[in-house]
Amino acid sequence: MNMLVNGEWSTDAYQLTNEDGEFDRDTTSFRDRIGEEYPAEKNRYHLYICRACPWAHRTAMMRQLKGLEDHISLSLVEPERYNDGWEFNDEYPDPLYDEPYLRDVYVRGDDDYTGRVTVPVLWDKETETIVNNESEEIMRMLDTEFQNLDNGVDLYPEGYKDKVDSIIEEIYEPINNGVYRAGFAESQEAYENAVNDVFNALDKWDDVLDSQRFLAGDRLTEADVAMFPTLVRFDKVYHTHFKCNKKHIHEYENLWNYTKDIYQIQGVEETVNMDHIKRHYYKSHGSVNPKRLVGVGPDLDFTSEHNRAERFDVELPDALN
Repeated sequence: MNMLVNGEWSTDAYQLTNEDGEFDRDTTSFRDRIGEEYPAEKNRYHLYICRACPWAHRTAMMRQLKGLEDHISLSLVEPERYNDGWEFNDEYPDPLYDEPYLRDVYVRGDDDYTGRVTVPVLWDKETETIVNNESEEIMRMLDTEFQNLDNGVDLYPEGYKDKVDSIIEEIYEPINNGVYRAGFAESQEAYENAVNDVFNALDKWDDVLDSQRFLAGDRLTEADVAMFPTLVRFDKVYHTHFKCNKKHIHEYENLWNYTKDIYQIQGVEETVNMDHIKRHYYKSHGSVNPKRLVGVGPDLDFTSEHNRAERFDVELPDALN
């Protein structure tokens, strides 16, 4: 894969799989925090995302659920990604510097940067640098560090923190990353191991959701924000494009109704762009889909009725109703 090396764009500089044909995700590099050096201030930060990317999606969801739209600006990159990486264009321009590529923003933050150019990016407009590009940490910071600006919704509440952390860690490898491990595997064994991990975990969480409305119990939490982006993409892209085809999410009674439940929470639907999602996966991954043809199905209605609210006596925060 392509990446920056000492601030210069290089092609084929990053190996996607290890010697066993297993997908090997690289670690992110910018890991500063909102705090003393980067205080939580109105209109200071900008979030660069792609609507197609599930990691970026979780940060966009958190920004929306916390009511931070007027305080943290957001912009998109083009959903299709080719040899030049994430790019801006006339429809999706860079609102801060009018750069042509996201890699140029990275170099603004560190002119000697070596690493992949990924979304999301939390950018500090005052110091003109990247604060963080790790989605889980950005999600947590948006949830916990902007209480002076947000709507009061708490998705990392006291009494649930250990459980939320445990669930986020538990679903990451088999589900969030598992679909990628299946899709980019370069050996049959690596692929089958990944697919089995995906569906063993989905089976488990379908059982869990038979007795509670949300992953951590009776509260909407960050764990749900971490799970939803994978589930909402699953039937449209992961099932076919990544060959996670043992079962659709809409064939799971509880996971399907749970996905619709989250989708219908105020503010979530506008963070989902299925056109961008399908275009990115089917067109950007030439090694997986050489013809770059975009799958047409299945037809799903995320706005149809679900039984979650009726089954469980659990209320959402007023700001989300």
